[in-house]
Amino acid sequence: MSDVAPEHDLPVEVVVVNYNAGRLLVDCVASAVAAAATRIIIVDNASADASLSEVEQAFPQARIRILRQQENLGFARACNIGLQASCAPYVLFLNPDSHLEPDALRQLLEVLASDEQVGMVGGLLLNPDGSEQAGGRRLFPTPRRAFARAFGILQLQRRFPQTFPDFLLHQQALPTQPVRVEAISGACMLVRRQQLIDLGGWDEGYFLHCEDLDLCMRYWRQHRAVVFVPTARIIHHQGSCSKAHAWRVEWYKHRGMLRFYGKFFADSQSSSKMALITAGVVLRFCLVSLRLGWLRLRPRP
Repeated sequence: MSDVAPEHDLPVEVVVVNYNAGRLLVDCVASAVAAAATRIIIVDNASADASLSEVEQAFPQARIRILRQQENLGFARACNIGLQASCAPYVLFLNPDSHLEPDALRQLLEVLASDEQVGMVGGLLLNPDGSEQAGGRRLFPTPRRAFARAFGILQLQRRFPQTFPDFLLHQQALPTQPVRVEAISGACMLVRRQQLIDLGGWDEGYFLHCEDLDLCMRYWRQHRAVVFVPTARIIHHQGSCSKAHAWRVEWYKHRGMLRFYGKFFADSQSSSKMALITAGVVLRFCLVSLRLGWLRLRPRP
């Protein structure tokens, strides 16, 4: 028998890191309230929009705690602030541009609570059009896998899937049952509160991006499985909170890549290979920056 509490009292607190999410934050909080979470903790990274006031107006009686920060502390640090403010045995980290579909939280909780060897669970991330989103289930982007994706070698995957595997799994057949994967997305990640605290929380050396990969890697190294739950559906408006800061987002993403590779692969790679990895990440950032600059400067139709 599952030890999950009745629907009106799920032992889960939801931590939402907000930065100018606008009306999407209201929709996110509404879905968490409907999911019967014990409490929603919003850690706001100095938003300049009306998202917080809209939440306060929409949910005056809901069990919501807002922690206002004086500056943008980054995602990982804000997650740790929410984690330390929580009390429930389980914590769901949910992006403000995400919406929990009915029964998604209960299904995630049932899988996590049913097996002590499972460290974290994530659900099926969907685009607004209903298609599966990349990143919800994936392998670790090892240097070899990342190189293959960055330079188009993955075109050979159909002929040589074992030699050139993609680390994004959304194009594979959707499983019908919960399955172990190497990594899930920080957009929707359910964990045991004390276990994450014992692990040291989120690595605050990341500002934005790659911190979820880091956390998954640390769980696996502690022999705690990461599980993807395909029946737990979450609508994710990916990138909605970062469109206005595309270059900065790419900067933090590539800086996070360098930290991730240096932290987990430096010991197994020669100094020359690590130099090539670093050069590859820098080159990729330069190419992405050029593309963003061209998109910004090109004449509008």
